[in-house]
Amino acid sequence: QVQLVESGGGSVEPGGSLKVTCVVSGSIGGHYCLAWFRQAPGKEREKVASINHDGSVPTYNGPLTGRSTISLMKTTKTLSLQMYRMKPEDSALYYCAAKTGRCHTWGSSPDDANYWGRGTQVTVSS
Repeated sequence: QVQLVESGGGSVEPGGSLKVTCVVSGSIGGHYCLAWFRQAPGKEREKVASINHDGSVPTYNGPLTGRSTISLMKTTKTLSLQMYRMKPEDSALYYCAAKTGRCHTWGSSPDDANYWGRGTQVTVSS
């Protein structure tokens, strides 16, 4: 059984940094893509970044481009998202997701994900 468990959320002041992590347990099998999404109240879930299961081709989407780094520790299957120069509009529930197949086969839709974590709350406020 595949499980994705996020942690590391919390509160940070504008301009600060925060790292969220996701541990993947169970076997997805074959090639797969890991991604971070976020969803703020009243807004659609949006893709933030993705990376292949072998750690290749980190890709960024949306407002956190240039202010975040996605990484994967393959031995422990721990996915991370380090965020920098954070803004109040970055406040959201951050989700870890996985989809079978390489990342280039996954557009921006959350509907294509095969597995989801429960999310971790990130709040940027002074």
